Amino acid sequence: MENYKEHIAILIPALNPDEKLVSYAKALNGRGFCNIVLIDDGSREDAKKYFVEAQECGCIILTHAVNQGKGRALKTGFNYILNTFCETDVVGVVTADSDGQHSPADTENVAKALWEKIYHDEESNCLILGTRDFDEENVPFKSKFGNKITTTLFALMHGRKIQDTQTGLRGISYSYMKRCLNLAGEKFEYEIGMLIDSVREGVFIEKLYIETIYINDNRETHFDAVRDSFRIYKVMFSMFIYYMLSSVTSFIIDIGLYDFLSKIVLKNLGLTRSVIFSSLLARLISSQFNFWLNRNGVFKSANSVKQSVVRYYILCILQICCSAFLVVADSHVLRPSGPHFPASQGHIKRPA
Repeated sequence: MENYKEHIAILIPALNPDEKLVSYAKALNGRGFCNIVLIDDGSREDAKKYFVEAQECGCIILTHAVNQGKGRALKTGFNYILNTFCETDVVGVVTADSDGQHSPADTENVAKALWEKIYHDEESNCLILGTRDFDEENVPFKSKFGNKITTTLFALMHGRKIQDTQTGLRGISYSYMKRCLNLAGEKFEYEIGMLIDSVREGVFIEKLYIETIYINDNRETHFDAVRDSFRIYKVMFSMFIYYMLSSVTSFIIDIGLYDFLSKIVLKNLGLTRSVIFSSLLARLISSQFNFWLNRNGVFKSANSVKQSVVRYYILCILQICCSAFLVVADSHVLRPSGPHFPASQGHIKRPA
């Protein structure tokens, strides 16, 4: 088999690292990885020496003048890799953390899984997630509890169970890396945004179990439990809220148009035809509004418009038929026309 390690880049964003970063980079280089990119995300002066040591062992160093966040650091790395290598040279990238939570062996396994999925299975859009087991005893309670909550909410909001939503060890194909450049988010919320996008775009996602490593109860993490958690949940819920607003707005347009058409424009066609044609026209207009709003405003889909339209309108036609049938049934069966009788009649007393 061709040496896949020459065709997989390693990307490590780092803020104020220590000697663990150098050891990790050297270990990866010793395993055959030659395209290792480190992002100095505005580190302190006393931490600069570790980037110098890593550069001496062949790593590429990209520097932010000030701290801009993990999301921005990842996008800086993606941009560099996409501009430096063509897809025949580098088929994808493995992102990893600099704090010692990822072992060189697990990084190699994720890289191998990414290579096999792209090279052998010809899956151009794929995401390999290095997944930790949060039920292990060495996992700090706040990390275990936070991940359980995030996993549950992600499944409810986006219909896919991701066991480790905050894993930094990810294999990303070259093709999907291009899309990742346009994703919103500058801090830790960027990674949850990537998962949401990959699920809604139908990107192939594969989990690969890795060793669960926590050093000093994860005290060295730059993750702020309050501030960054708020950003993550904001991203998770925002799309759901936008979708609900889109649905409610489309519903109001649909009902308003039906009422206007059936009572004013088409009222002379007769009850059945008025109901049917008003339902069809109202749903046609409101569905157009709903489709383009969801596609371009809520989901920002990159899928083929033609393919999306076909799927959307198959569902839409079925809904229109059911809706028109129920409205006609309601008009003829549940509310039959005929003489009106008062609810109760008393005895009429004749005058003497």
